Amino acid sequence: MDGSSPHTAPGDPFARLVADRARVGRGSTAQRVADVLRDRIAEGALPPGTRLSEEALGAALGVSRNTLREAFRLLVHGRLVVHQVNRGVYVRVLGPDDVTDIFTVRRALEGAGLRAAPHAPPDRLGALAGAVSGGEAAARAGDWAAVGTADLRFHRALGGLAGSPRIDEYLNRVLAELRLAFLAMPSPQRLHEPFLVRNRRLVELLDRGALHHAEAELDGYFTDAQQLLLDSMRRADA
Repeated sequence: MDGSSPHTAPGDPFARLVADRARVGRGSTAQRVADVLRDRIAEGALPPGTRLSEEALGAALGVSRNTLREAFRLLVHGRLVVHQVNRGVYVRVLGPDDVTDIFTVRRALEGAGLRAAPHAPPDRLGALAGAVSGGEAAARAGDWAAVGTADLRFHRALGGLAGSPRIDEYLNRVLAELRLAFLAMPSPQRLHEPFLVRNRRLVELLDRGALHHAEAELDGYFTDAQQLLLDSMRRADA
């Protein structure tokens, strides 16, 4: 695989990163660079399979190779990129085993948040409802990438009901990985549209205090979402 990978966005994806130079700033750290790259991966500017050229990124962001290499190590640790010996660093392409494992972790983390809902403060419940409304508004505008972002915000808020900084941290990492699977889907609308209604249903069940029904709904939700992603992967590999 090289920079002309079929997964790479058309044109020069690194040229867009010049605008991020201000975020990196003078005296930049590898963490800031990693944050920039993480954001660009999440939005699809650096799609799965893209080779992350040290030369191109260094020129775009105005940072040294050593800083980039440390940023790459942080992203490898976060499972967003892979280092292939003698070939370079690439944005990860998830496989079926990755998706299955991601959903195993999501069930544990988001399930803990859902079970904590009866004791969650109003602002955390409000964040959950706000993410649903944001996704519905983006769908009405036909912005399915924004619907995907709102969906991830919803699931972060769901896990956030537990009030655990560690759950928040781990869930953020897992959902960043999940975005890689979203980006590989041929139709964002087909992926996200069925779950808009289900997000709303979960909020309504929690508002009514129907915790057992909400748990059953979330379990079915995860089963269906996982299968949708796995089926798409298998069709792509056929």
